[in-house]
Amino acid sequence: MMKDLNQDMMTCGVCVEPGTFALEARELPQEAPDGYRLVDIAAIGICGTDYHIFEGKHPFLDYPRVIGHELSGYLASGPDAGDLVVINPYVSCGTCRACRRGKPNCCTQIGVFGVHRDGGMCARLAVPEANLYPATGLTPEQAAMVEFLAIGAHAVARSQCGKGDQVLVTGAGPIGLGTALFARLAGAEVHLMDISRPRLETARDLFGFTQIHTPDETILTGDLSEGFDVVFDATGNVNAIEAGFPLIAHGGSSVLVSVVKDTVTFTDSEFHKREMRIIGSRNALKEDFDHVIASIRAGDIPTDAIASAVVPLAELPERFAGFVENRDHIIKVLVTP
Repeated sequence: MMKDLNQDMMTCGVCVEPGTFALEARELPQEAPDGYRLVDIAAIGICGTDYHIFEGKHPFLDYPRVIGHELSGYLASGPDAGDLVVINPYVSCGTCRACRRGKPNCCTQIGVFGVHRDGGMCARLAVPEANLYPATGLTPEQAAMVEFLAIGAHAVARSQCGKGDQVLVTGAGPIGLGTALFARLAGAEVHLMDISRPRLETARDLFGFTQIHTPDETILTGDLSEGFDVVFDATGNVNAIEAGFPLIAHGGSSVLVSVVKDTVTFTDSEFHKREMRIIGSRNALKEDFDHVIASIRAGDIPTDAIASAVVPLAELPERFAGFVENRDHIIKVLVTP
């Protein structure tokens, strides 16, 4: 619910330095800059980026940092005060070529809450009004899942996959699962691959993905002997990306959802004879957020299965390291301020 406007301070979840997560008191924002709205945070999702920040593996971050970019909240003032909203955490400049061409998700000056600037693991946050989307019909916890699911929805939109397509998603973590869910909604026949058998079994048991594989299996047999129409990579591993290229059918596409710092290589003759596309997929657009919100509202996304735990912020300093260590067995941890 909305916070007391007379309250002066709020508690924030801060990565002080690699390996140290703590609670700190910060001033509660009372006014928003022009074009911004104050939002009382309702729920925060923890994602792989937050784990990387904790581990000191994020290349674009200065410590200390208030983390949290998977966010929902209530508008803090105005005639629509109390309305639940989803926060798009990608703040674009609006003037670069990408922004002018309708691609703010790859803005040259993009700033992401919880990464390039302090995030939403706190009581209240000032957010550009254009980055707030109504979450009517969703719970606060569901609304906090929209951003990470929009990553997968955007990748599926970029791939243009649909009914009749054979699709492989490599990496059965949260982003891979979101990609697989929206590929299935688009009508594709979805296969999942991961090095972790427990992750694959979770995907099967909770989400009904029965066509699951480990990398050591031979899968290009029978109906798949000619390869997959689309291979999505959500592993963040250069070897997995390169191993996916030979699995792509002639005329097919590789969609790189994850990001690696390594140089990705492929054989040009194989690339050309397939007339293959390699597609980068970065962040998400408003239409992807809208698609996710509508899909959750329609009951097409099993959010109860996605939520592994809901934890009060006060408990997080004691539990954060444990979530990092056990993330292979966790889909999504949600935090409440």
